[in-house]
Amino acid sequence: MSDKDLRINEQIRVREVRLIREDGEKQEILSTVMALELAREQGLDLVEVAPQANPPVVKILNYGKYKFENEKKVRDSKKKQKLIKMKEIRMQPKIDEHDIDFKSKHVKEFLSEGNKVKVTIRFRGRELAHTELGLDVLNDVLARIEGEYDMDKAPSMEGRFMSMVLRPKTKK
Repeated sequence: MSDKDLRINEQIRVREVRLIREDGEKQEILSTVMALELAREQGLDLVEVAPQANPPVVKILNYGKYKFENEKKVRDSKKKQKLIKMKEIRMQPKIDEHDIDFKSKHVKEFLSEGNKVKVTIRFRGRELAHTELGLDVLNDVLARIEGEYDMDKAPSMEGRFMSMVLRPKTKK
């Protein structure tokens, strides 16, 4: 439930509520007016925390502080998320040894950073008749990065492109 859904103080329009005090003790059923007076005496807000309950559950607390704590939790949970990006390496079937070596190092680097890598071979014109050359190049790349990857998608043709997707090796 987001903060926008929470009703506070005069926004609570029911006859009775189940009140939880600030320290988390004593669940009692009171009229909304009485609960609001108790909150005002303490200089705090009356916040509806469970509107679906019967009667709705309200808490006496500092709403500004409560809202800040919730936003902080959301920010912290976003920090802990790991976004996996897809990187792409493109080649042609008639690629030189040094170039394969260079591109393989890039694939290794991307995998070590925790990214997925899509290795693509582009065929032009008559090269399409010899797709086995592209497969040889992909297998050569796999041989050079041995043990650093898990196969997400095996080499396959998609129009003029042959591609495979690799992900970093999962740690057990």
